[in-house]
Amino acid sequence: MEAIFIALFFAPAFLITLEFLWYIFTKKHLLHIALFRIAELASVVALPFLYLIVSDSGERLDCCSDDVVFSPDHRLTIYCWILLGGLSYFYCSYRRKVAAPLAEVVVNALLLIGIVLNVLIGYHADEFLWILGNLPIILLFVLRLIKNQYQLFEAGEMGTYQVAAPAGMYVWQVLTAKPFIKYPILLLLCLPVIMLVTAILILFGQKPDSAIEAFTQTYYKGFSQIDHLCANVTCGGHYLCSVAANGHAHVVQPVRYGTRNKGRIICNRQLLVSNAFEELLEEKFPRLHKLIRSNYNKVGDVVHQYYYLFENKYLSDFIYFMMKPLEWIFLLVLYTCEPNPENRIATQYLKQEEKKQLRGE
Repeated sequence: MEAIFIALFFAPAFLITLEFLWYIFTKKHLLHIALFRIAELASVVALPFLYLIVSDSGERLDCCSDDVVFSPDHRLTIYCWILLGGLSYFYCSYRRKVAAPLAEVVVNALLLIGIVLNVLIGYHADEFLWILGNLPIILLFVLRLIKNQYQLFEAGEMGTYQVAAPAGMYVWQVLTAKPFIKYPILLLLCLPVIMLVTAILILFGQKPDSAIEAFTQTYYKGFSQIDHLCANVTCGGHYLCSVAANGHAHVVQPVRYGTRNKGRIICNRQLLVSNAFEELLEEKFPRLHKLIRSNYNKVGDVVHQYYYLFENKYLSDFIYFMMKPLEWIFLLVLYTCEPNPENRIATQYLKQEEKKQLRGE
């Protein structure tokens, strides 16, 4: 069963790559038309749809989940461009004759936008799956642009394409120009198409820059720019001192980065003191530490469920001040029970080699 699933997943990409290479070198089709139709439907419709409903199903950003590819607030824009690219492709693939000059420019521009979009999605979403998902779509769109060019030349030579308006003649000249002239001009003509679609999407609550923020306002992806918001998030264990360290720098006073569970976190004095106290407690009173830790983990689990609320720096500032009395108590215990309290504090959240270097070992 697994072998059948893998074959079905790989087959469309393999067949389309063969068809593309064969057509480029021979100007002839390799696949039977029925097999090619199945492959293009799988590549342009079925597999992207399955990928989006599985990999982009999250309703909000979550540092501990990988089910958001595009920012939930802006993904409508990306979905719209994916839909327009697919509709343009199938319109060109199934039509009987070329469209009017202006319509022909629009569908070709949408195909070009689709190619660029798939390159961006391939880089953003996954370093491997783009070979099976985005690459076949790119090849199909490129193949469609080539065939569109042949159809236009054929229509012009047979005299079946009549353009009366002077403006239409200029457009016709662009459409039938040599590729190194035609496609740079079409790329420029993509701008008005993008502006028009963006204006329509604004009516549905999208922003002018939603096409950009759909990529950048995500975690752990190719174009993500807000990974720093997850710096102090340890999945399955979010704690108050860690949250507090994410407040305004002039309030919580971060001192350095640290390492926890192989991830980088922001450390301020309060967090270092709290962890040093816990370490001391674990050494001196292991049973008491186990009891306190088990109950504190419950607090961490609650914070984890709603950690996205703690992205607000003012709330983190409030928690920082709320934890101040505990910090002073921890510090008092450390200075009472520990011969070198500052050394213990300084070594918190350091790698083992960094701790040895600090201790002069």
